[in-house]
Amino acid sequence: MEYVARVPGPPLDRYVDDLYCLTGTPRHRRMNVPPMPSGHLFLNLGDPVVLRDSDPATAPEAMADGWFMGVWTSRFTVEYPEAVRVVGVHFKPWGLSPFIGAPASELRDRWVPVDDLWQRSVDTIRNRVGETDCAATALRALEEELLVRLAAPTRSLGLVRYAARHLEAVHGAVPIADLADAAGVSGKHLIDQFRSHVGVTPKRVARIYRFSRLILSVDARRPVDWSALAHRAGYFDQAHFGKEFKEFTGRTPSDFLELRRRLPADPDFPPDAGPMPAG
Repeated sequence: MEYVARVPGPPLDRYVDDLYCLTGTPRHRRMNVPPMPSGHLFLNLGDPVVLRDSDPATAPEAMADGWFMGVWTSRFTVEYPEAVRVVGVHFKPWGLSPFIGAPASELRDRWVPVDDLWQRSVDTIRNRVGETDCAATALRALEEELLVRLAAPTRSLGLVRYAARHLEAVHGAVPIADLADAAGVSGKHLIDQFRSHVGVTPKRVARIYRFSRLILSVDARRPVDWSALAHRAGYFDQAHFGKEFKEFTGRTPSDFLELRRRLPADPDFPPDAGPMPAG
């Protein structure tokens, strides 16, 4: 499968980590995705993609056109078709709210059809892209749609951007009270603004950054000292680390390591960096 990505120019680069195009035959049809500190937009130009929540009581959904996802606080599973053709956006944690015209909290742990928020945008992009396999054409059409949808940033979004960038820089290792003091606001105000613009509290964002640092630092080709990795990532309670690892991946650390050694990630394929085959 081919993955082509690029960072958009201003002003989109303030809100978007990258735009990407994913095409071809997947190495693994089903992938478990742990929480990551970003919102997402997927526009499906091929056969339906099936999404499954980690809660078995939630019915899976087949997405034929496209979907938005807010920050996800647990794991979920993506089931690809035999041939994939998707263009997408990785938003920065605060980056989704200026494009959707609704509080980001409404998309927390949810996938929402694109047309519920952006009517006719999927058809617009499909008409632009047609049957071409050119990633540049698809990414250009997606970038132009984002520019049309971008609302003027608010002052409160600037506050959240400042605080979230600090959380990213320290991998979540900062007390939220200190973060609020540095931003010159009360803890309650900071929490309220994060819920509005990110969809989750700053403490939850800090947890996700901490876990992301850990999971991306694992090198399954070598012996892994879980205690050292966990301490370096900011976990000072091994029982808490083990519980959170199982919550976020569905596996114990040793089970995860066995899976990654049996089905290693492709270091030249970024979509393999965090997600993992579903067994």
